[in-house]
Parts: sequence; structure tokens; C-alpha cells
Amino acid sequence: MLYYFAALLAAALLLLLTNPRSESNRWAAFFLGFASIGGLADTLAAVQMNVLAHLVQVMNHTFTPYGVLVFSIVYSDKVANERMRLLLKGLLLLPVVGMLLLTPIAPRLELDYRILLAWTAPYYLASCYLLLVSLWSEENSRRKRNRFIIALIMVPTLLAVLILINVANVISPAFDYFRYISLFIFYSLTVAVLCTFAYGVLGVKLRFERDQWESTRKAVSSGTTILNHTIKNEIGKIAISTENLKSELSAQSPEAAEQLRIIETASSHMLAMVTSIHSQTRSIVLREQSIRLDELVERCFQQQQLESKQIVLTLRPLCRPIVVCDPLHMLEAINNLVQNAIEAIPEGTAGEVTVTLISHKKAVRLLVSDTGKGMNEEQLKQALEPFYSTKNRSRNFGLGLAYVYNVVHQSGWTIELSSVINEGTEVLLHVPARKVMEIKEGIG
Repeated sequence: MLYYFAALLAAALLLLLTNPRSESNRWAAFFLGFASIGGLADTLAAVQMNVLAHLVQVMNHTFTPYGVLVFSIVYSDKVANERMRLLLKGLLLLPVVGMLLLTPIAPRLELDYRILLAWTAPYYLASCYLLLVSLWSEENSRRKRNRFIIALIMVPTLLAVLILINVANVISPAFDYFRYISLFIFYSLTVAVLCTFAYGVLGVKLRFERDQWESTRKAVSSGTTILNHTIKNEIGKIAISTENLKSELSAQSPEAAEQLRIIETASSHMLAMVTSIHSQTRSIVLREQSIRLDELVERCFQQQQLESKQIVLTLRPLCRPIVVCDPLHMLEAINNLVQNAIEAIPEGTAGEVTVTLISHKKAVRLLVSDTGKGMNEEQLKQALEPFYSTKNRSRNFGLGLAYVYNVVHQSGWTIELSSVINEGTEVLLHVPARKVMEIKEGIG
């Protein structure tokens, strides 16, 4: 039983420590933590800590199904409204509190398994339903794979817990369920471990993969902040000295005046360059509001200056959604994507850049596609890294897509890149249902 406790507690701590900001991870850790303490009951009873053993059993039987259902609600994204989710969490906690208050634990445990079954059965069944429905309705390929893995890990074990613990205890309280349920727990942990290494579970592998990028982004942000401050100070000194020299030398030596003008121009260019780098790498603060996404794309198109009239910009609003985001930063992010798409089309050749808005259920996808030269697999892997660029490095710092990722990630959206050499590139921004306020019909 202690192995059971240690294994589930380790899984809970791994999820919590890997990505503590994720609400899904926090609730997964919550229900795994309470599931794990069931393995302590026999050990506590063996050392004559009967009251504590009984309390642990009650908490295991009540908080676990509550945590499982709340996790499923959060993970499935089926309840987008934050206030409604908070209300649900409170209402679903009422049976747990009721069982804790009404169940005697001393001198012996008197847990009414019929009452327990009456509310835990709907909790477990609703959890399975939410996990399967979220899998069925998911359009994003990566997220669909992750939802399949979570359903594969959880649904069989939840049904086994319901039948072998809750139902079995009503029919036969003396039933030794542990040797059977332990097989399902072993199955879940085995699948979870294998899939974590192969694909990632609840962002665990994804977090490991992105740790280097996150630390790199923070280091770049810190470095450019210091650089920006230092260069501004030094350029300030250069500007004052240049002005003083200009007043003294301009009349005496036109050549000296010209050299001072060059120094002034170079200083201004250097200042603009470091300011640009700093603006794209610094930590951003989002000021989110509701906005029409198709109108944001139209504003982006209006800002484009096409050097070649052979490139066509097309907006295909198959839906016209109202989403929650920071309009300033998101406009700049979309603008970066469109500019990259335009620059990917070889100079002097005809091409098309298309932005498509697609809805699926309550979620929205924004797809930026071009008919440019495309990227190979190695370029695609590095595309989001700071200072990586396939363009002319004298005019490009390789921060555009890194900035896009920063904005999209902090906004709670996701980004996917795909590309085929000589056919073009597609960048998909996925807006989750919780960030979509309304979806109106668009045009094809």
C-alpha cells in the first residue's frame, strides 16, 4: 500500500512542480494527492492511529472524485466562463463537506457507501464524459493527441474505481478491492510514464522541451534591458558632445561638420536598433479586452506596404469571432506573421498571403498561409528561437516569431508551424473556447 501512496504522490508532485501555473496540472495534482493517501490507511491502522486512518479513508473517498471532476471541467474547456467555473467548484464541493460532517470516524468508521455511491457515480461518469467529448471535439492535432492520451490514462481507471470500490462496497463491504484496482492504477501509471517520454502528458514533456527556450527568452530580455539602458546613456553623452562640437567646428570646417553629422546619424540608428530589439524581447504586460478578430486582421492588412503588386493579400473570414486579447500586442503579432509571409515570397514573383478564420464549436483558429519558398525541417525547429532568421541579417534580428510566440503564449493561445519547401508555410493560432466571447457567421 505504501508503494501505491508513493507512486501517486510522486505523480502529483511531478505535475505540480513541472507547471504550477497550469490550472489543469494543479487539479490533477489535487486528485492524485488525495487518491494517494488511500495507501496510508492500513499503515496508520497498524500503528494504532485508527482515528487518523479513518479520516484519511473518508478524505480519499470524497475529495478524489471531486478533484477528478473539477480537473475534467478545467481540462476539457467546456465551461469557458470563469465565474461559472468558480460556482461549479463550490457547488460540487457540497457533497464532500456533507460526507465529512455526517460520517463518524471514532471509535469506528461508519461511512455510508450507498450515499457515497449516489453522488460519486455521477462525478466519475461526468468526468469520463467530459474527457471523451473534449477528445472528440478537438480540432488541433497536437491537442487532440494529448487529449487521447489523457482519456486513455484516466477513463478505464475511473470506471474501475467506480465499479470495484464504490459499487463493490455497497454490494459487499468486506470486498477486497485493492488487489484488483491496483492493476488499473499500475496500468495508468505505466501508460502515463511511457507517454510522458514519447509525447508529453499535461505539458510535462512540453515543459521540459521549452525550459531552454523560456530561460533563453528571459536571459535575452534581461540582457537587452541592460544593453538598452547602457547604450541610451552612452548615446546621450555622444549627443551632448556632438552638439558642443558642432557649435564650435561647423563654421570653421565643413568637413568636420559632415563627420559630426555621420556620428549623429549612426548614434540615432544604433539607438533605434537597440530599442527595437528591447521592445520585442522584454516581458510584456497584456491589457486584454474583447475585440473582433477579423477587424484586427483587416487593420493589419491596411498597414502593409507591398513593394510588389504581384503579391495578393486575402482575408477569408469563415467566421467573425469576438475574442479576448490585448489588441495592441496581438495586432503586432499578426502583423509579424503577415510580413514574414510576404517576405517568404521570392522578389519579383507572383504569390498570395491568406489569413483564414475558422470556427469549431466554441474555439477559433487563425491560419496565416503563404505560397513562398517554405522552410526545411531544421529551419522549422528553430523558427521560434530568438535571433534565428533565414532572412538578410543586416536588416533582420530574428525576433519576429519569438515575439509572436511570447504574445500568443501569454494570451493563453497556442501556435503551430508547418511548411513545405517551394510550396509555402502555414502558421496556425488556436484560440481556446475560454478566450472566445462570440462567434458570428462569416463568408467563404
